[in-house]
Order: sequence, then C-alpha cells, then structure tokens
Amino acid sequence: MRDLIKKDGFIFAFDPQACFSCNGACCRGESGVVWLKKKDVENIAKYLGITEKSFLQEYCKKERYSYTLKELKRKGEYFCVFFEEGKGCQIYPARPKQCKDYPFWERYKDKNYIDEVCKECKGILLP
Repeated sequence: MRDLIKKDGFIFAFDPQACFSCNGACCRGESGVVWLKKKDVENIAKYLGITEKSFLQEYCKKERYSYTLKELKRKGEYFCVFFEEGKGCQIYPARPKQCKDYPFWERYKDKNYIDEVCKECKGILLP
C-alpha cells in the first residue's frame, strides 16, 4: 500500500515513492525560479558549512529584491545548481521551502494548471 499525501484544496494526491524513478523532473527541464526565504538561506548555508554571504555569492542570483537558486544549462535543459543526475538533490535535508511544498503549490489548486503538474510529476494521482 502506498503512503499517499493529500492536502486540502487540491484535487490530486501525491505518491512520494514516484520521486525515486523520475530523475528529478521538478529540478530540471525548462528554466524556473526557486525563491529563497531568509530561513532557507540560513538553513542551506549551515548545511553546507559556509557563511550565508558565501552561499548567496556562489549558489544564488539576485532578482530584484530577492534571491533565487542558480540554474546550470546542460544538454539543452536547465538544472538546479544542487541537482546531480543519478544522485538527486545534494541539499535535500535543507532544501528550500518551495521545494518541500512541491507539488502542493497554490497555483495547482487551479484546475487550469493540473495538466502542467501532471506532465512534470509522475507522483500525481488524480481521482
């Protein structure tokens, strides 16, 4: 029996076991943005054993008044700076809140975006 995750307001369930077979579909592909909160910066820097300033300089880019994780372009697609093929997320225990919340993002409460999340995430189960 699968341990499915369900959240109020979403029409789908999520099977986290699917993450082991998708090779990081949510961490690669089209260019995207992972917005960082202050707590994310603190947690990731601590996990990496570096200062927050070093983390921001090496792994982030500034977009207006906020920071996002850098992306690396390889083989015609974009990869999160912390994603390694075959190994997954290299900061998984300290990953940003936006990553922890996926696929339960507010936009996916809107039925118009269900196809988008289903295409990207093998773990989405519709009723």
